[in-house]
Amino acid sequence: MGDIRLLVLDLDGTVVGKSNEILPETLETIRTAQAQGIAVAIATGRMYQSALRFHQTIASPLPLITYQGAYIKDPANNRLHKHLSVSRVLAEALLDFFEDPALRRQISVHFYIDDQLYVREITADTEAYVGRSTVQPIAVGDLRSLLNQEPTKVLAQSQDTDLIDELWQTLKQRYFPTDLYLTKSVATFLEATHPQVNKGAAVKYLAEDVLGLQPENVMAIGDNLNDLEMLQYAGLGVAMGDAPAPVQTIAQWVAPSVEAGGAAVAIDRFLLQ
Repeated sequence: MGDIRLLVLDLDGTVVGKSNEILPETLETIRTAQAQGIAVAIATGRMYQSALRFHQTIASPLPLITYQGAYIKDPANNRLHKHLSVSRVLAEALLDFFEDPALRRQISVHFYIDDQLYVREITADTEAYVGRSTVQPIAVGDLRSLLNQEPTKVLAQSQDTDLIDELWQTLKQRYFPTDLYLTKSVATFLEATHPQVNKGAAVKYLAEDVLGLQPENVMAIGDNLNDLEMLQYAGLGVAMGDAPAPVQTIAQWVAPSVEAGGAAVAIDRFLLQ
């Protein structure tokens, strides 16, 4: 597959499964790839503070890509490479939309500011989210009280996946891609960030501006719609076996599922042979 010198990994659904840890066989193949001189980076929708432990587990010397690429920071020296936030005007408009009485009881809204999670109230969905992300939510009541600052990301969460799809389609009709980047990292999350944010742009920055590489030097593995741009950018894009159809379609190869150690299979197949 050419000269792959950078491997970029999504976390949840790719190298992190139900255990909320990097699968042991995947970690072994990551370390073998690193020992052969391949740089390994993480690109995730998670908060920086939530993703940091995984970055430390793989001992990556590279900046950590979080919030779909809206927040790129180097843990080694705390240098913030990039931070793109949602404008106050659009954040307020999103709040107006999500706080509609017809929606209010059906969704939980998360505001991310300065790598902290702010919520209106602690709901069952929020508790489930916090259990996996291991962050402490801050309940503030009316989220409009935070609009003196620009959020890194706005997230709407609901177990009603049809509702999430409906809201996604509505917002895509209301806003141009030049207004907001709208995506789903899992079926229950609708996420809004700055329009220049996506994992593809973040990986391009890391590969070309930080490491001096080209797309053909990059292999990326992901499992959901927020990974589309990253897989399209990489010279070798691998989708997980349980990825949605659009993600599998644009990938050069489809690996087994996360619980079957699909990322380890892909790394071994393309980088360790």
